[in-house]
Amino acid sequence: MSNPLIVENLPNALIIYFNRPEIRSPLSIFVLEELHQILAETKKPNIIFSGRENVFASGADLREIAEVTGETAREFALRGQNLMKMIAGKNSFAAINGFCFGGALDLALACKKRFAAENAIFSHPGANLGIITGWGGTQRLTRLIGEAAALEMFLTAKRISASDALKIGLIDVISINPLETALELLAE
Repeated sequence: MSNPLIVENLPNALIIYFNRPEIRSPLSIFVLEELHQILAETKKPNIIFSGRENVFASGADLREIAEVTGETAREFALRGQNLMKMIAGKNSFAAINGFCFGGALDLALACKKRFAAENAIFSHPGANLGIITGWGGTQRLTRLIGEAAALEMFLTAKRISASDALKIGLIDVISINPLETALELLAE
């Protein structure tokens, strides 16, 4: 099994890569806890999240969601919410290179800016799974793209292309290389 996260230290930024594209890089409990620790310890002024191959990341690990009970649901949601608050409090950027679903979309929404590849696809697939995000995405998405567009995404689980995401304000830029675009912004 490959390491689910790769961290690259640059002089003015920390790049965190989601590194399990073969299974769409789920944000498992282990990944959430690792991200929390990395973000708590870093002194870097800028954080960039990206993925590998054609996958940014997917949401929570569905096997872990299946094990959530009424007693553990609050703890499960708070773990993700606390991480998203931490990300929102930093100068953070999402360099979205492909699939960005569920909790990964929540993570991208917590970032200050979102740069996407032309092939990036966005979705909150919870309606097809009988769940809805508990990591703050319902509020952030609504504030970013408006109530009608957010409700459509949440209730239909429709996949949104990068060009449509740009039109509705979900992302800031479409780029051939979103990570390079984020780094260029930081160099300015």
